Order: sequence, then C-alpha cells, then structure tokens
Amino acid sequence: MHSRRGLQYLVAVTAAATSITLAGFTGAPAQASPETDALYNSAQRHFTDGDSTAGRAALHDLIGRDPTDAEALSLQAIWSHYAGDIPALNDAMGRLRAVDGGLAAGTDGVLHAVSAGIATLPNPLPALVGPQTGIVVFGFGLLPDGTPRPELVERLQAAWLQAIASPFSPIVVSGNNPSNGITEAQAMAGWLIGRGIPAERIHVENRAGSTVQNALFSADILHRVGANSVVAVTSPNHIRRAVADLYVAGIPVVGATTSLNQLVSQLPPPSKQAQYSIYLDATRTFQLNTSR
Repeated sequence: MHSRRGLQYLVAVTAAATSITLAGFTGAPAQASPETDALYNSAQRHFTDGDSTAGRAALHDLIGRDPTDAEALSLQAIWSHYAGDIPALNDAMGRLRAVDGGLAAGTDGVLHAVSAGIATLPNPLPALVGPQTGIVVFGFGLLPDGTPRPELVERLQAAWLQAIASPFSPIVVSGNNPSNGITEAQAMAGWLIGRGIPAERIHVENRAGSTVQNALFSADILHRVGANSVVAVTSPNHIRRAVADLYVAGIPVVGATTSLNQLVSQLPPPSKQAQYSIYLDATRTFQLNTSR
C-alpha cells in the first residue's frame, strides 16, 4: 500500500470518500415500477449467486425500461468493471453522471477502492503510523469456550506487533458472532490487554457479523475518535477484501498488516473468481439496496 500505485488510489479514494458515504443511500429510481423492481431484485440475486453475466443482463433490461434508475446504473458500472466491459462501464457511468452526480462520484470511488484492494499484497511487517491512523483488527470465529481460534490468534499476533509499532494509534477490534457468551471483539480485546496493550487504546465493536459490517462500523468508530486513516489487520486470504471495504466505508487505508499463515500462497494477484467477492462486498459496503 506504500507503492506509487497505492498512493494514487489513496488520493483518488480520499477525494471520493465523502461521496461514497453520502451517496450510498441515494439514487432511487425516478419512475420505480413493479417491473423494474423485479428486474433489480433479479439482478441482485444473480450477483449474490455468483452469476454476474445474468445480473448484468437483468440490469440492461431494467435500464432499457428506466434509463434514470441511478442504483441500477451504479451496479451496472461496478459489474461491467469486473467483467472488463469498458464500453458498458463508460456508458453506465456517463448516464449516471447525468442522473445523479453524487452517486456517480461515489461509484467511481468504489471502483478505485476495489482496484486498491486487488493490488494489496499481504505483509507481515507493521506499518509505522501516527495517532491519527487507527488500527482495525477483523474478527474470526471463536472456539466453543469463547477463546480465539488459531487463525484469530494469528491475526491478533499481527495486531499486537502493529500496536507496538504504532503506540499512539487507536485500535478497533471488530466482530460479534458470540461463543459461550463472549463476542469476537471481547475475546480480541482480552487477548491484547492480556499482552500489555492498554485497555484505553482499544475500542470494542461488538455488532459486526460480516466483513462489510466490520468495515462500516469500524470506520464510524475511527471517525468519532478523530482518526483519518487506517491500518487493516487480518489474514492474508482476507486482506484484499478488508482493504476494499474500508476504503468504500470512507476511510483511506495506509497499511495492510497480515498474519504469516498462507502468506506465500496469497502473494500472486487474485484470480478473477477470487476478485468476485471483493466486488460483491464493495456493493454491499456502498449500501446500494440489495432488494426493493
């Protein structure tokens, strides 16, 4: 994330961050109808099921019926970007700019965020950052007794190193999914406090049940405590999606610290299939309606 390419993404996404967070719920169709709503819902089901071709076809039919449906245009742009269909991407973005400039700016930010996430490399070395950069540790499932599973321990070890390297950065531990009455975030906080990280540095985010919610809820906490950027901490096979979601949630990512497990296998660029979940998560974090 410290490469020239990463910095270009950071500048672009920082400029669009306000548009992302403010535009997420805008863009309702000007002439909603049961037919266009059905096509929108069909498209979103196809995307959820992993069939972007069918999803884009449903959006194409919808836009033919209502060329001013901003949410449909935003989705069409994002999934055309995934498909590498540049003419369709440019057409959707051109129409969207004419219909809803704010949502268009936010959509452009989503595309930069996805590209930044895909370009991220897993890195076990902590970033050297100051107090205005927060640290977000993404949760993972707990054992039946409420203690961290081995993969979560590995994430916490990486988080501990990051916390030591950045002693004034606020830390958000994020995750619900309780076991034995203990949430992931509570278990993570206890682990870090037990190894010398001051409790006052740690902000417990107990609501998130997904990576999308991890990003949205953690970004909200970081904004409230005055942080303006973030270091993401998670596993190598999860870091690209986490980075993209944090960007879309409206907070620039300046570091990506990972555990060591599966590090080498995750160094190559992700396959098209592996990129799919990054795009799908980005549309969810952007808070486009999943159904109407």
